[in-house]
Amino acid sequence: MSGAVNIWDYAGRRVHMVGIGGSSMSGLAEMLHTDGFVVSGSDSADGYALDKLRRLGLAVYAGHDPQRAAQADLLVYSAAISPNDPERVAAGERGIPQVERAELLGQLMRGYEQTACVCGTHGKTTASAMLSQVLLDAGKDPTVHIGGSLDYLGGGSRVGGKGVFVAEACEFNRSFLHMPPTMAIITNIEEDHLDCYRDLDDIQHAFEQFVDLLPRDGLCIGLADDPRVMQVMQRSGRRFITFSLSGPADWTAGGLRYDEHGCAAFEARCRGEAKGQIALRVAGDFNALHALGALAAAVELGAEAEAACRSLSAFAGAHRRFEYTGTVQGMRLYHDYGHNPAEMQSAVSVANMQGRRVIAVMQPHTFSRVKGLFDGFLTCTQAADITLVTDIYAAREKDPGDIHSRMLVAGMRAQGIDAHLTPTFDDTERWLLEHGREGDLVLTMGCGNINLLNDQMQQHWDDRQPPLEG
Repeated sequence: MSGAVNIWDYAGRRVHMVGIGGSSMSGLAEMLHTDGFVVSGSDSADGYALDKLRRLGLAVYAGHDPQRAAQADLLVYSAAISPNDPERVAAGERGIPQVERAELLGQLMRGYEQTACVCGTHGKTTASAMLSQVLLDAGKDPTVHIGGSLDYLGGGSRVGGKGVFVAEACEFNRSFLHMPPTMAIITNIEEDHLDCYRDLDDIQHAFEQFVDLLPRDGLCIGLADDPRVMQVMQRSGRRFITFSLSGPADWTAGGLRYDEHGCAAFEARCRGEAKGQIALRVAGDFNALHALGALAAAVELGAEAEAACRSLSAFAGAHRRFEYTGTVQGMRLYHDYGHNPAEMQSAVSVANMQGRRVIAVMQPHTFSRVKGLFDGFLTCTQAADITLVTDIYAAREKDPGDIHSRMLVAGMRAQGIDAHLTPTFDDTERWLLEHGREGDLVLTMGCGNINLLNDQMQQHWDDRQPPLEG
């Protein structure tokens, strides 16, 4: 954002948001609406987010309408929106100031006593959702902005008091460098977003820059098992706290065990001292780690440890994070937002804990990610029994013509994976209905629109069922 532009100069005036259906943008729209701004916006397609914003009274629509955008006082756009977008062009021709989403969020975060920013290549939505729920239960009245939807919050954002702001801090396009953190929670540092980073060292350097934004008395909380996280914290010169399931670390899990769904139960310990019992309702060892990180942060922010453990035990998960969506033809359908190989591998490992035949449905996301992490995609579903691959979801990119999902399928088969190309949702649904078995676990994965396949299959199945006798 230009130094000449301050979001608060536009209070009560019209802010138009291009890409308003995105998880972060829709949350920001709600926050601006709550603060008295007149908010309108557009997105490429209709969906849940636009429906919710309409119910709040916001003028939102699918598609482009340059004339509406040209009537705004300020235009906000997400990083996925090109400068050539018709609405951005129309605003530019009228001399309307424009600001990128991350810069807006950074300005909204200023003025809070504590800004707890959860960052990492993956896991940040769940960890920030956990922290938000614990602080709510502890009566801390946090303001929240996360990159997903949590029923406990009623969405992905919440306007609370000025004591604590919990924010998901995304490294894409170095967006998190616009934030003013006082606490940084780092879940992990791995390869992703190679369209805007040179390599893993470049990604780590961005995290180092982010941590350098902390005040000198700021705090880092990070995964002890990740050497890059440890390097970032040790080099920062700030106080830091570590967490690990097994240690050595400040926060650890004693007596760790898993139920038949893969949900962890353990005694939370701080430097060897028992702080409370946690029995999670979300599966996977990575969620146990997120819980420890969130617990460490919550205690530092003034929550009582034992009460925080009870709150974490009640955490039901954010939407699109290994979310059970329904049953079709005896197959249990799940969806996970995972979109890089590490996330997909983790999601498949959780699916395997149920002891069912697992069919992984991968929607590759962006051509640049598939090219940059190609080898990882070839093996990340190895633990699944069958893998289906849809067409690549382009998102903000244009098809370069030199990468296609059939190349992934060929490479997977060369690795011994039973992989099949099902380009469209209709193709995928047809394959599953023909070859799926009762008791199968079908896991759709991706951060595009692959979650709509679950909805489509459930709707088609429900429509075919005979009506209940009255």
